Amino acid sequence: MSRLSRANLKSRESVFNRAPDLYRGDIQAICPPDLEECVAALEDCCDEAYEVQQYLRDGTHDLPRMTRILENQRVFALVNDSTVKKYQSDLSEEIEPQINELLSRAEQGLKGLQKKESQLQAKVEAAQARPLRPTGGKTMAAQKLEQRRLVMFTKQREQLESQLEALQDEIADLEAKR
Repeated sequence: MSRLSRANLKSRESVFNRAPDLYRGDIQAICPPDLEECVAALEDCCDEAYEVQQYLRDGTHDLPRMTRILENQRVFALVNDSTVKKYQSDLSEEIEPQINELLSRAEQGLKGLQKKESQLQAKVEAAQARPLRPTGGKTMAAQKLEQRRLVMFTKQREQLESQLEALQDEIADLEAKR
C-alpha cells in the first residue's frame, strides 16, 4: 500500500501546511520537508499507476488470441438414444391432444360440408327435374333470375367439392403423421 493511500486526507486541505518562508532561492537553501513529502507522494502515485498498468496488461495481453479462439470454437453436445427418445415421447405427449382436437374439428367440418353438398345436390336435381316454361306464367326476367341462381348454385357446389377434397387431403396428411 502506498503512502498516499495511508495518508489521512481531507477534501480541499493541504497535507503540507508549513509556510513557504523556509524556501530560499539560493544554493545553500535546504529543501523543505513539505516539498520532500510532496515528491514522495508523487512517486507513490507513479508506482501505483505502474502497478495498475502491469496488472491490466497481465489481465488483457491474451485478449486477441482468446477472442479468436472463442469466435471459432464450436461445441457439439452428444446425447444418448434414451435421452432423445425421452424428449421425443414428451413432445408427442404434449402435441397429441392438439392433433386429436384438430382431427375432430376437421371431421366435423367435413361432415358439415358433406351435408351442404347433399343439400345443394338435391337443389340442383330438383331444379333440373323441373321443366323450364318458356312461355308459361313466368316472365323472361324470372327465367333469367332462375338461371342465374342455378349457375350460382352450381359454382357453389363446385367450391364446396373442392373444399371437401382439400379437407380430405388434410385429414389424410394428419392421419399419416399420426
